[in-house]
Parts: sequence; structure tokens; C-alpha cells
Amino acid sequence: MVKEEMLARYLEPLLRGDRKACRAVIEEAMQSGIPANSVYVHIIWPVMMEIENLLREDKISVVEEHLATRVNRTIVDQLQNKLPRRPGKSRKIVVCCAPDELQELGAQMMTDLFESDGWDVRFLGGGLTNDDILSFINDFGADILLIYGTAPRQAPSVRRLIDTIKSVNAWPDMRILVSGGLFNRAEGLWQEMEADLYAENAVEALQVASSDAPVSHGEQRTINRRKRRRQVEQEPEQMAVSA
Repeated sequence: MVKEEMLARYLEPLLRGDRKACRAVIEEAMQSGIPANSVYVHIIWPVMMEIENLLREDKISVVEEHLATRVNRTIVDQLQNKLPRRPGKSRKIVVCCAPDELQELGAQMMTDLFESDGWDVRFLGGGLTNDDILSFINDFGADILLIYGTAPRQAPSVRRLIDTIKSVNAWPDMRILVSGGLFNRAEGLWQEMEADLYAENAVEALQVASSDAPVSHGEQRTINRRKRRRQVEQEPEQMAVSA
């Protein structure tokens, strides 16, 4: 069990970019019997979310956020090989980010945890065009496409990708799962975008991806959903400031 005191002791040196002190806290946690996957879920993930909140509330600087994110990524890279390896599930998932996503760490952690759970995983990250992503999922034959986004300004590009997949309908059995702060802070946005699944965090992503929830086919947007769509697309910068 991870105590709040340990989270606080990890966050403080993290914001200073003190890699040595951060590693010491993680090593202490693991020596106390906390497995690597629990370190992901109960230490690094909640601290990562707290850093995002502090940045949005102007309680930390951009430099502090960058330092913390890079140290967190270093820790995650070191822990990845320590994750448990469950038997293969014969299920495939592709994880990608919004094209201009700078915060890929959450998606990277989800990728690691899906692989640990036995999934055949490919992590594309951000910076790819919709055509790139569509071409890859066509060749790979994914059961799930996980799209990770953190900022409101990314909503239009994520929507275009989902709309394209739905309109092409070349992968009728592939489910689209969305996650990240973009969807956590806008209730119902994932449904308005016509994604099939939504997860607030990494643990929930594993749960919903493993469920038998059906793919939605041909659902029509209502007037209210169209109104919500216009609001999200017309005011991304305003949302980013107020988030």
C-alpha cells in the first residue's frame, strides 16, 4: 500500500529534477514489497496527474513541469523490464497520441501495462498524420486503437481521426478507446466524438479494453451533440486557458 507521505516525498524532488532523490524513493518503495506495476499505478501515475493539475493552476512553472516529466520518463524506462509478464492474450492494441501531443508519458505507461497484461502492443506516440495511423492499423490488424490526449486544443484533430475511421468503416470490429486529460476534464466528450470506450486512467483502460463492450455502428449525433462539437472546436484556446 502506497502512503500519501511517499507520494509527497517523490513529488518534491521530482519538481526539482533531482533524479537521484527520486530513484531513492522508488527503490525504497520496491524494497518494501511494492511491485513495479503498482509503482506505475499508485505512485508515478497519480503524481503525473498532480503535476498536470499544478501546471494548469499556475502553481508550478513550465520548467518544473518539464523537469518532473523527464525524470518520470527515466524512472518508467528503468521499471519497464521489471513489470510482470502475463501469458499472451492474442489481442492487439495500437496506442497513439494527438499529433501535437507533448505529454506522451501517460500513453507510454499505458503501453507498458498493456504489454505486461499480455497484449500485443504497438506504441506510435504523437506526430503522425491520420493517413500514417490508418495505414499502420490496417497492416497490424488492431483490436483496439487507444488515442491519448491531454489538451483541449487537440480535440479537433482527435475528432477528425475518429470520424475518418468511422466513415471509412474498414475495421468494423476495431474499438476506439480514448483517455487522457482532454477527456477527463470534458464530461461526455468521448461519447460526443463517437469513441467506443473511455478510460480515466491506466487501470481503467486495461479493464474496459478487456471487456466485451460492442463497437458502436452508425450512431447519429443529436442536435445537442452537434452543439457541443462546435463549442469544443471553436473555443480550444479558451478551454486551454481555463483548464
